[in-house]
Amino acid sequence: MKTLVLLLTLLAVPAAFAQPPAAQKAPASQAHVLSRSELDELLKKPEKVLLVDVRRPDEVTKIGGFPVYLSVQLGDIESRLASIPKDRLIVTVSNHAARASKAADILAAKGYKVAGAVGAETYEKDGGTLSKIVPPAATANASDAASAVAHP
Repeated sequence: MKTLVLLLTLLAVPAAFAQPPAAQKAPASQAHVLSRSELDELLKKPEKVLLVDVRRPDEVTKIGGFPVYLSVQLGDIESRLASIPKDRLIVTVSNHAARASKAADILAAKGYKVAGAVGAETYEKDGGTLSKIVPPAATANASDAASAVAHP
């Protein structure tokens, strides 16, 4: 009898520490993370899709990006909603889709049609091609103007 009580006690201990379903952590994002092939399929209809890249400009320059996109950093999404058209299917872009997923959730909650999120580095690692963006070189006129302002 003691063995049976001990066995039942041991079986009950893990159940006592298990979290009920309501207390379990919610998923970090509701956004679908697009595969390379899913994004490539969407890009075949450029008139219907808009890429919203939420990375900093230096990240786009260093890693590369897509030929046409709207640059809006994650922290500015809500204040820039008026510049994001609602008649296009939206794909959000970041390096590995974490920030893009957050942006996709925000846009979906505001009524935008969101196809999903994509990571530029992940896309390239999976065989996709990114455009390398080279910032323009500073011109002599620009540096002359800067020094004229600095040293009147």
